[in-house]
Amino acid sequence: MSTRHILLGLLASGPSHGYDLKRRHDARFPEARPLAYGQVYTTLQRLVRDGLAEVDGTASDGGPERTAYRATNEGTRELARWAAEIAPPAPFVTNEIFAKVVVSILTGGDAGAYLLAQRAAHMGRMRELTAVKTAPGTDLTTVLSADYALNHLDADLRWMTTTAARLTTLTAEVRTA
Repeated sequence: MSTRHILLGLLASGPSHGYDLKRRHDARFPEARPLAYGQVYTTLQRLVRDGLAEVDGTASDGGPERTAYRATNEGTRELARWAAEIAPPAPFVTNEIFAKVVVSILTGGDAGAYLLAQRAAHMGRMRELTAVKTAPGTDLTTVLSADYALNHLDADLRWMTTTAARLTTLTAEVRTA
């Protein structure tokens, strides 16, 4: 996920300061990793440096001084280009779960027990996400974000089931390779 483009997208609705951008990011992308304040301000500085955003003003409103930023015309064009760009499917799949299964086999561990434990963790996370998305008053952004995560977890579960069924063959291949 491109933090710079996300922040530009949030600036598209008008000038904002870093605190507000962080809060809006975390609200709009509820299942994503929350942004750190340092990451927000560093990214804003880079956007200004690259001519994609500019300082709109500074105010204190009785509290700490806050600098507001806004997207430049170049920033708006960059955002439109990025938003229209097709995200290519990953050419290589890096899967920590698969790596742990193979390492477990290589070290004489119990890959089957690992898969069962990982399955339980996935099921627990799926229950959490289902509770989040079905809670009364849940907004569509949260529902769609949870659905995305649930579909990925479901794909992992299907893979774990297939792998568990093939574990004897995989073990023989890994140990003879």
